[in-house]
Amino acid sequence: MTHQELDFIFPFFVLGYGVLMTYVLHNKYLMEIAEKRFPQPLVQQMNGHRTLGLICLVVGSLWTLQNVWH
Repeated sequence: MTHQELDFIFPFFVLGYGVLMTYVLHNKYLMEIAEKRFPQPLVQQMNGHRTLGLICLVVGSLWTLQNVWH
């Protein structure tokens, strides 16, 4: 795998992480399930990644659009 291929693929992973974390952390039903089944430290850690998920969503979207545009 070359650097060009990694440079093209990596923004999709960033976007995917942002989409997944933002969806899960803003879905009340999924968070209720997480609070029931996961240990409390894990739920707090997930909530701590809320900002990171939003940043990855925005940056990954722009970065992916840039790669697709070129």
